[in-house]
Amino acid sequence: MASAVLFPGQGSQTPDMREMVARVRPDLLSLAIGVVGQDPFPRVDDGTMFAQPAIYCASLAGWCSLGRPEAEYLAGHSLGEIGALVAAGRLRERDGLELVALRGRLMQEAGASAGDGGMLALLGASAAEQADELASAHGLSVANDNSPQQVVLSGARSALPAAAAAAEELGLRAMALPVTGAFHSPMMASAVPEFAAALADVEVLAGHGTVFSAVSAAPFVDVREQLVQALTMPVRWRETMLALHARGAERFVEVGPGRVLTGLAKRTLRGVELAGA
Repeated sequence: MASAVLFPGQGSQTPDMREMVARVRPDLLSLAIGVVGQDPFPRVDDGTMFAQPAIYCASLAGWCSLGRPEAEYLAGHSLGEIGALVAAGRLRERDGLELVALRGRLMQEAGASAGDGGMLALLGASAAEQADELASAHGLSVANDNSPQQVVLSGARSALPAAAAAAEELGLRAMALPVTGAFHSPMMASAVPEFAAALADVEVLAGHGTVFSAVSAAPFVDVREQLVQALTMPVRWRETMLALHARGAERFVEVGPGRVLTGLAKRTLRGVELAGA
């Protein structure tokens, strides 16, 4: 039975994740404090610049707590891609942390600079079927295609109320998300140059296992280019899960924190084994 190890993205934080990192990987906690300039865990609700490095550390600690399992496949949701690449030996752990901290800061700054960005979750049986048309009609982008029943739109905050009303007319539930920017949309473009420059200086290693990109829903081809693309392009998580299953993955292990990806897998795949830290 082929396995896939999954690394979550932003929004997966849990109250106990700092304690777990301190217990399992105290060295990684110390490194995070040095890279970020302060302990990111108490400030995970203050923006991406703290949430992203905290979740990265918690995910790697969760992976370590499971005995650093090797798997045929690995994948990560948004920032989780960097954790997956580290676990596969494609990136060094410190490089991954520095990239995540930079990514979080740049995304927070891009959101503040754009000023009018927001995100809208669409929930319901036909969410994935209706999302593209709703996004196009209201000048928004599909940011996260998470499962057949959950898609997130991203773009100008002023466009969200009309999109929400249209979604509800189609029988969907619409919920504005408490975020500071239009993530995974063209409104993140200002974050691209500095992140690309940082990636150009990072060594990409041969590693082991096959890491899927959630930008392409296929194995990474160019790690640097596709990590940059992930700032402004949608997270094709539903398609990534389907592609992993088509490759033979029957067991999915979420390394935490939280069980967000396990919940999405239940809504997307049938007859697979789900496990977690």
